Amino acid sequence: MSKTPYYYAPHGGHPAQTELLTDRAMFTEAYAVIPKGVMRDIVTSYLPFWENTRLWVLARPLSGFAETFSQYIVEVAPGGGSSQPEQDPLAEAVLFVVEGQLSLTLAGTEHTLTPGGYAFIAPASNWAINNKSDNAARFHWIRKRYQAVEGIPAPASFVTNEQQVAPVAMPDTEGRWATTRFVNPTDMSHDMHVNIVTFLPGGVIPFAETHVMEHGLYVLEGKAVYRLNQDWVEVEAGDFMWLRAFCPQACYAGGPDKFRYLLYKDVNRHMNLTLARRGKCQR
Repeated sequence: MSKTPYYYAPHGGHPAQTELLTDRAMFTEAYAVIPKGVMRDIVTSYLPFWENTRLWVLARPLSGFAETFSQYIVEVAPGGGSSQPEQDPLAEAVLFVVEGQLSLTLAGTEHTLTPGGYAFIAPASNWAINNKSDNAARFHWIRKRYQAVEGIPAPASFVTNEQQVAPVAMPDTEGRWATTRFVNPTDMSHDMHVNIVTFLPGGVIPFAETHVMEHGLYVLEGKAVYRLNQDWVEVEAGDFMWLRAFCPQACYAGGPDKFRYLLYKDVNRHMNLTLARRGKCQR
């Protein structure tokens, strides 16, 4: 019997005046590392039409860097939430709960999301989210401007939980490297994937991946040494890595526990040939 998955969630706070300011945070031309120690009260943000809620912004489109997505960690206090969470009708989203319990109302149906809860929200969806529990809840909110393709319908919203989705082992890895995929990779209606990648202790990405997909990687559990461009960087649960297209990447999972991360990537679309092109969502 496998144990219930663990998901790291930040709680904020503020360091003492006696602590050293040296940290692992870095921002380069190819990647950024936002370690868990950076996610303090002073760097939180707030959003219109959200009550008793704050968030850490991990990624946002930046010209010349990663341009396709934004990613937040949202903390909702008891009684908090929003009935107007998204103001952009072209935005699609994935919500992934790492702590607490949330009530998601999507197209008139209410769902209870607990840790591992995953929701894909199609563009122009009618949704609301609230914390009806007695404890704070925390979740990742990944947003992308949907790229419509004529003749292919937009994807439908759905709700599931990681524990309901079997991970798929990568070939020739003896199960040391596996991916939990919430969307079929061959489904052309989807233009982004948000998966969970798991490495057993000692598992590796055995080559420097160099590809067009942008990435956001939030470490849910464990630790590893990650290759980012020309650097080897130690990362652990609570850290976030932000990679622009073609940044070489690989890793060694350090143990003693599993190394797991939530992974965003853009997929299944032609490359834009005009840098400023944004397009409109067609349904």
